[in-house]
Amino acid sequence: MAHTSSSNSLAPRRGIEQVDFMNDTPLRLPLTRLSLLLLVLALAIVWFGPLGLRHLVPSDEGRYAEMAHEMFVTGDWITPRYNGYKYFEKPPLQTWANVLTFAWFGIGEWQARLYTALTGFAGVLLVGYAGTRVFNAMTGFAAAVILATCPYWNLMGHFNTLDTGLSFWMEVTLCALLLAQRPGLPTREVRLWMWLCWAGMGAAVLSKGLVGLILPGVVLVLYSLIARDWALWKRLYIGSGLIVFAIVVGPWFALVQMKNPEFFNFFFIVQQFRRYLTPEQNRPGAFYYFVPILIVGFLPWLSVSAQSMWHAVKTPRQPNGFAPVTLLLIWSAFIFLFFSASHSKLLSYILPIAPALALVIGLYLPSLARPQYRRHLIGYAVFLIAAALGAIFIGRAGSANTPNALYREFQTWVWAAIAVAFIVTLVALWLNRRSVLAGATGLGAAWLLLGTIAETGHNVFGTESSGVNLVPAVKAAMAKLPPDAPFYSIAKLDHTMPFYLGHTMIMVQEADELTFGVQTKPQKWVPSIDEWIKRWNADHYALALMPPGRYQELFAWHVPMQVIARDARRVIVEKPQP
Repeated sequence: MAHTSSSNSLAPRRGIEQVDFMNDTPLRLPLTRLSLLLLVLALAIVWFGPLGLRHLVPSDEGRYAEMAHEMFVTGDWITPRYNGYKYFEKPPLQTWANVLTFAWFGIGEWQARLYTALTGFAGVLLVGYAGTRVFNAMTGFAAAVILATCPYWNLMGHFNTLDTGLSFWMEVTLCALLLAQRPGLPTREVRLWMWLCWAGMGAAVLSKGLVGLILPGVVLVLYSLIARDWALWKRLYIGSGLIVFAIVVGPWFALVQMKNPEFFNFFFIVQQFRRYLTPEQNRPGAFYYFVPILIVGFLPWLSVSAQSMWHAVKTPRQPNGFAPVTLLLIWSAFIFLFFSASHSKLLSYILPIAPALALVIGLYLPSLARPQYRRHLIGYAVFLIAAALGAIFIGRAGSANTPNALYREFQTWVWAAIAVAFIVTLVALWLNRRSVLAGATGLGAAWLLLGTIAETGHNVFGTESSGVNLVPAVKAAMAKLPPDAPFYSIAKLDHTMPFYLGHTMIMVQEADELTFGVQTKPQKWVPSIDEWIKRWNADHYALALMPPGRYQELFAWHVPMQVIARDARRVIVEKPQP
């Protein structure tokens, strides 16, 4: 395909060469640098603006916020703790990052989500950069739009969980590998990109464990077997790369093992292997568990996904024999199947495949003709009308913990989100008259706003589940008690109240996920309700949190308790004073 130079072109300068894999795909992006920067700024406003509009929800958001809070207060950056107990289920990279945000910006909700949001946003920029350099500017722009606006990546990037950070560092691993294998690169650049690849794997291991190393490693072996590309191994800089990897991961693992001899068995054997191979974590799911997650997660791009896969299969190799698109397909397929086979499943586990799929779809999207894509946009407009009708059923839901009134309030938010998305989709139809990428950007904006508005509206549930409305009354009661007054958590691990109250709790009867911490610190543990009643009667000052049903039982047993605050999920009491 012929190239024409232009001051508005975002195609890379000669020296970092683009590869045109399909002759029918335009190479140049019809945007000025100023226009592109304005789009990035608009995305940043929508992306970061709502971080503080929702309360933290259990369990992940409260857990990881409280872990960072405790590290911040204690100053111990080696041994992670949760609710005052040692907590070795996950490595500390995100906890470290959250401690820094607390130190710089204060302790709060948006600060607890900032690292997750930053890694999600950086992932969008990185996939755009990699797509531009490895393929062409049109592919890079399309991939960035797809990743930023698919509900899976967008929504997960706004909850304080570990998977967005893990997915970003695995994306760094993947993109650095792709960038290192471009034909004609100087040896020094290849080496630097591969060192970044190894460092990305190290950061992924520090984010969530051995999956950060195992998954990319197996993908590379499978790629070599399927693509018969053995020359790739000569360009991986394995020796120096392992040194980079060790520099990233080695210090913390060595120090935490020295301080905590019990760490190795629990972290590597129990958490990394038994968690995957056995159902003891009680997170079951059928083999097809992730299929609906993937469908809903990529909804605005679902209509072009099958064509994108077929287009990817036909994409030729680079002149040096490396097949980047084949690697992207293997990366996506293997990680999807790996977690599908696991005995422990959560909806966020396959998030690392999102950047790879965005690149695959982004490679195909610019080749569509405007009349073709217009039909897709009309289909999404119709879908939104159907979704608005389906949202009627939201107002009929409800339970003892989550009253129907909350669902009806959330229903209003959902209708508002759909209405905005529908209007913007109509704008996308008008933009599509100019170019397919303009129409796709409009559709992406529609779904980005839909997700942002609906996610913000979810706070009607978050307010209830977080217990934040109880905090003023409980803090007022705590202020009247000595600082060392015990605070018990009876038959319930509340994931949000310790963070909001700024106070850890002594577990009673049920240790939940703190079993390991309780075993290493049995003196901070009450094994039975009877033992707790003895302690409670002996305490001069004390507080306790418990489920409402447990409160009714203890009240019937005439245990002396004065209710400070309560909601549908918890009752907080203090020891009555004479």
